[in-house]
Amino acid sequence: MEQTLLSQTERTDWARIRAQFPVLEEKTYLNSCAYGALATNVMQALRRYVDDRLEKGTDWNYWVERNESVRAAVAQFLGAKQDEIAVTASASAGINSIASALDFSQARNKVVISDLEFPTNAQIWYAQEQRGAKVTRVAEEDGYIPVERFESAIDENTLIVALTQVCFRNGARLDMQSIAEIARRKGALLLVDGYQGLGTIDFSVKDYQPDFVVGGMVKYLLGTAGIGFLYVRKALIQSLLPTVTGWFAQSDIFAMNTSSYDPAPNARRFEMGTPPVPNCYAAEAGLNILARIGMPAIEARIAELTEAIIREAQAAGYSLAVPTERGKHGALITIRTHDEVALITALEDQGIVTSGRFNNLRIAPHFYNDFDDIDTLFRALHKHRHLLV
Repeated sequence: MEQTLLSQTERTDWARIRAQFPVLEEKTYLNSCAYGALATNVMQALRRYVDDRLEKGTDWNYWVERNESVRAAVAQFLGAKQDEIAVTASASAGINSIASALDFSQARNKVVISDLEFPTNAQIWYAQEQRGAKVTRVAEEDGYIPVERFESAIDENTLIVALTQVCFRNGARLDMQSIAEIARRKGALLLVDGYQGLGTIDFSVKDYQPDFVVGGMVKYLLGTAGIGFLYVRKALIQSLLPTVTGWFAQSDIFAMNTSSYDPAPNARRFEMGTPPVPNCYAAEAGLNILARIGMPAIEARIAELTEAIIREAQAAGYSLAVPTERGKHGALITIRTHDEVALITALEDQGIVTSGRFNNLRIAPHFYNDFDDIDTLFRALHKHRHLLV
């Protein structure tokens, strides 16, 4: 597999692809964990929205088509069916919709999360304690959580396991396939928060077999903020009735029914109100870029870049906050710092864009980065090594 992936990345013209991201002409952009670099195609898509507004004023049918185009693109990206995808305003909206459809009054009322979660995927489930949920948090150890801890935490009372694919704080990547097998064996549902992983990992719902997947377009999927998605396994859709809803979740969007609740027969029942129309243009364009390059080549390219970052950090004696073993980290690599604000500011002054969380410098390359970017970063870090652990 590794040889195949390497041959794919060697065949890809990364320099030509890099030229499609204008920010890279001015900045060393290594902050895709916060916001993906803006591609020329995505800019053009946003301009098309403005042009459409100026030309037509209102075109609801075309805007609904854009929503459906995003649904189709996400389905292709995840290896899912189109009727298993809800287009949402955020990952939070998707998780809330699922949570609202679950019954916590039964014996199976346990929710398993972890220490690695983004606040959204913890806060929403803690909020369900008012409805009878019992939240169990699986503890990390040295920035990682071995599968055995999930084996112990998931039991016959577990209703849902809701976990991040890649941790936003340090970049640790959970063994989601093994966790999925544990959840299935013990009769629990599995929700994957793929916000920090999707777009960097060759992920298919057919391989991982989750029940739910949430994500958003603002990071590695190259779109913009204010739009996300929810995958729901087809066999579950009819059994789940979300109480968080809106007119785009109804069976007939344009029926304007004010006398009953008539949810769509597919995953659209997990949507809410008016879709983020401008963001649909951007999201579709971003997903199309990933589709053209291909996720196997993208995953291999990111592996080359992250391994180079790890090697440079280790050679310099810097303290890494992320597990270094391949498969245990995502595209996000973190180095410990005494003062993340001072370090990020110093790097920004040199045209290097990064971010930080919990005194970790977050370095997040995507396929559009190259090894010169990494060299530039480490030359700057060596100048500010007094800020590193």
